[in-house]
Amino acid sequence: MGACEACAGIKTLQEDDTIKKGRAFEGKSEDFTATLAFLAQVQLFKLLPKDQHPLLAAACVAEEYNAGEEIIVQGELGTEFFIISNGIACVKTSVGDEPPRKVATLTNGDYFGEKALLRDEPRSATICAESSLKVFKITREKFQELGLHEKIQFVNRKAVGGGGEGDSKTKATTKPPSEKTQDERTLIASALRKNENLTGMVTLDDQRINEMIDVAWKEEVDANHQLITKGDLNADYFYIVQSGSFVIFAEDCDVDGRSVEHVLTHGDKTTISASPGDSFGELALLYLVPRAATVISRVPSTVWVIDRASFKRIVQKVSEDKIAEYIQYLDQVPALTALIREEKKAIADALVELTYSNDEYILRQGETGSTFYILFSGQVAVIQNNEEQAKLTANPAERSVHYFGEKALLNNEPREADVKVLSEEAKVLALYGESFTALFGPLESMTPSGDGQERVSSGPAHIWRQMTMEAFTQQKVVFSDLNKVGLLGCGGFGIVEMYEHKLTGDTYALKGISKGYIVKTGMHKSVINEKNILMVTSSPFVVKLYATYNSDQSLYFLLEVALGGELYATYNRKKLHGSERHAKYYAAGVTFAFEHLHERFIIYRDLKPENVLLNEHGHPKLTDMGLAKFSIGKSYTVCGTPDYFSPELISSSGHTQALDWWTLGILIFELMVGHPPFEAPNPMKIYAKVMRGYDKVKTPSQCRGPVSELIKSLLKTDPQSRLPVKNGVKDLKSHKWFDNFNWLEMQALKMEPPYKPVVKSKNDIANFNAQCADMPVQVPYKPDGSNWDAEF
Repeated sequence: MGACEACAGIKTLQEDDTIKKGRAFEGKSEDFTATLAFLAQVQLFKLLPKDQHPLLAAACVAEEYNAGEEIIVQGELGTEFFIISNGIACVKTSVGDEPPRKVATLTNGDYFGEKALLRDEPRSATICAESSLKVFKITREKFQELGLHEKIQFVNRKAVGGGGEGDSKTKATTKPPSEKTQDERTLIASALRKNENLTGMVTLDDQRINEMIDVAWKEEVDANHQLITKGDLNADYFYIVQSGSFVIFAEDCDVDGRSVEHVLTHGDKTTISASPGDSFGELALLYLVPRAATVISRVPSTVWVIDRASFKRIVQKVSEDKIAEYIQYLDQVPALTALIREEKKAIADALVELTYSNDEYILRQGETGSTFYILFSGQVAVIQNNEEQAKLTANPAERSVHYFGEKALLNNEPREADVKVLSEEAKVLALYGESFTALFGPLESMTPSGDGQERVSSGPAHIWRQMTMEAFTQQKVVFSDLNKVGLLGCGGFGIVEMYEHKLTGDTYALKGISKGYIVKTGMHKSVINEKNILMVTSSPFVVKLYATYNSDQSLYFLLEVALGGELYATYNRKKLHGSERHAKYYAAGVTFAFEHLHERFIIYRDLKPENVLLNEHGHPKLTDMGLAKFSIGKSYTVCGTPDYFSPELISSSGHTQALDWWTLGILIFELMVGHPPFEAPNPMKIYAKVMRGYDKVKTPSQCRGPVSELIKSLLKTDPQSRLPVKNGVKDLKSHKWFDNFNWLEMQALKMEPPYKPVVKSKNDIANFNAQCADMPVQVPYKPDGSNWDAEF
C-alpha cells in the first residue's frame, strides 16, 4: 500500500471517526477541572465557544460498567457520547454475517460517539468493557437542552485544486528522464501497481505504467533530509523509494524548533515508514493541494520522481485518442465538410456519448429538436408514418457510422422520422445545437472562403466575450463609501466580511483574496474567471456581483449578502437532516441555479451545503464561483471538495455539466442523512469508495423510497446516464420524489420556505458565527511586471 498525502496507510480505530483517541485525561482524576481540560481536546467541542465548556463539563454524568458489558452496539442508533475515565474497553466490528472481531483497545482519556450528540446515525462499532470501566456520559437531550448544538461553530470543508493548471507561472520544475536498468523499471512498475490509492483512482495498464516509468527521474536524498513538509504548497511530485528509508508523520508534527534527528529518534504514534518499493505523494498527481504530511529520510536514500503534469498527460492520452476517433466520424458527415480541422476538434470535444436500450426511441417523428446524432455502435430502425424505411447498423471496429438529425444544426424543424433501437443497446454521439452555435455561430454561415484559402476559426471564445460585454452593467459602488460591519466567513482562498454603504445603508458581502496567495497557488486565471462568470449570471438562485476592486495587496468582490447564513451550519444547528420537505426545497433551488449556469455553458464544480446561502426570507442562493468554468466541451482540471468528487473527476478522464448533477445527488444524500455517502477520514479513501460506486453504499433508512431512486439516478458512474443529462432537467423535475412539488411557484419565489431564519436588520450577522482559526495566509505581494490583474 502506498503512503498517501493523508497517510492512508495508518490504521485508525474507525474510519468514520466514531471513535477517537485523546491524551489529555490520562489520570484517575474525576474532578471538574480535569473534565473541563479534557473536553477542550475533543474535536467536536473545539467548535464550541470556550465560555460554553463549563456548561458542557457540568452536563457530564458518571457511569460504571462491569467487565463484559456492552456500552454501544454496532448498527444501533445512539444518543450518547462517552469518555473513559478509568479502565479498559475493546472495539469490535463485524462485516455482513461475520462474527464481531476485536480491532482496537480503548483506555483512560479515549472517547467515542460524538456524532450521536448531533444526529441519528448507526453506531459503526460495538464497544464493551474489558475490565471494570468508569466513564463520563453526555446525552444528546442534555446537549440540546443547554442549546450547545446551536452554538457549535462548524468548520467548512475546503475545496482543493483549481490553481496552476496550464499556467506557465506555476509550472513545476521537471528534470529529464533518467536512464533505467531493467531491475529499476521492474521496481517502479511494482511500486505503481501495489499503490492501492493510485490504482483506485486510475486504470494502470501496462502501457500507462511504461509511460510513467519513461518520464521518471532519479534523485539522491541525504540522511535526515525533509523531502516533504506538511502544509507546503509546492506539492507537485510523487515519489517511489528505490533505496533507503523514510518516516512519514501523519498528524501535526512539530519539526520546527527541534532537530530532525530528535524527531526521527523519538517518533510519534502517528508515523509510518517507507522502504524500497514503497511510494508516497500520490495526491499531488491529482491536483494542487498543500502537503498533508511531513516526510523525512532516515538514511541516505534514492527515489524516483514523477511530476503531476506528466502524469496527467499520460492519463489523458486516452481522451485524446477518443477525440481523434470522433474526428474520423465527423469527417463522414457532409453537412460538416466546411469545418476546418481545429473546428472539428472543438466539436469532437463537445460531443456527448449516450447509450440507448432496446426499443428506446432516439428521435420521435414530429417533435422539434436541436440535437444532431452520430450512431457509432448498434442497430436502429428509421420509421416514418409507422412504416419502417431502413435499418442502420454501425460498428466501431470498422469505423462505420450513420448520422441523423443534422437539420437540427440549421433550425429546430420537426423530426421527419422515428429512430428506434433494435439491438440490445445502441451508442450515439450527440451534438447539441446550442453548443454548436456557441462554438461557431449558425451552420449556414460555415462556408469555405471564396479565395480558396482555409477559413480561420474564431474559436469558442467569441460567445464568452459577447456574454461578458452584454450581460453585466454595474452601478458604481465606491469602496471608500463602505464601512465594515463584521466577519461573515473564512475560507481556503479568502475572507468574506459584511460592509454597509455610508449613504444608502445597503449591506454587501465583500470577499477579499490576497494577491500574494493567488500568485503562490497559481490562481491567476481562476480569479479572473470567477469575475467573468459572476458578470454573466443573473438568477435569484445565484449570489449577485455588484462591483470588484483591486488594491495593492488584495482583490475584492462586492457581492449580494445572504443574511440567513450557510445551509451547512443551519442544517447542523436546527437538526434538519432527514426532512424531505427541506431537502426538496433546497435541491430545487440548486437545480434552478444549475439550469441558469448550464445555459451559459458554465460548470459549477463545487456544490456542497457550505456554498448554499439563505437570504433573509430563507430562499437558497448558490455562492462561490471560484472553481466554476466556462466550458462547451470537456474540462480536465481536478478540483472541488473531495466528498463531492465524481468518478470522472478522480480518473482525470474529462468532465462536463454532468459533474454538477452528480454533486446534486451527493447533496440530497447529505441533507437526508447528515453526511455524504462516500465519507472517509482522508481524500484517498473517499476516492476509493467513489470508484467502487454508489451501489456499494448501504442505503440508510432516511434514503429509502423515491428519494433513494433519485439519488441513484444522479450518482451513476457513467456521466451520460445521470438523470438530467440525456433528456434534460425536465426528467429530474418530473421524478416521483418531486410529486406535488410546484416548480413554477418555487421559480417565482412564491413558495413558502420550510425554514425562515431570524434576521433583525440589514446588518444583522448573527446567523454567521465565523472564526478566524482557518483564516487563509495573507502572502505579501510584489508586482512581477506581468499585469495579470489588470482585467480586475
